[in-house]
Amino acid sequence: MTETQDYLLEDSIEIAAPPAKVWSLVSDIPAMARWSPQVVRSKVKGGAVREGARFTNVNRDKLLFWPTNGKVVRFVPEREIAFRIKENKTVWSFRLEPTDTGGTRVVQRREAPDGVSEISTRLVNVALGGQEEFTRKLREGMRQTLERIKVEAES
Repeated sequence: MTETQDYLLEDSIEIAAPPAKVWSLVSDIPAMARWSPQVVRSKVKGGAVREGARFTNVNRDKLLFWPTNGKVVRFVPEREIAFRIKENKTVWSFRLEPTDTGGTRVVQRREAPDGVSEISTRLVNVALGGQEEFTRKLREGMRQTLERIKVEAES
């Protein structure tokens, strides 16, 4: 198992739907379980999704389940939502860019501007196949998430 980590993961997709429609999807944190192969459930604490809102996820990899706690750190309607995961210090975001055709380009990112927590690194190395394998799964999951959002937005 490798110890190296990618501190920035990014993928994007073009969606034939206006930013307002795409925003209604990506800003709905509980809906993430419909798109992400890793997220089983998300629950926002205290009501609406907004900057400062907190939520809990239940994540899954095969038979392993684990909770994470997030906080929305950027919330610009129809432009960007970003949330920081407490346990591993990563920041996940969706950035929306209008296209010339009236659609939306969605960029999904996972950043670790402060590195990844030591406990998270250890858990990935011990229980989730190591950094290289976990990063591969994250990249695949990001692609699946974007493709599933596209299908829903275009329907």
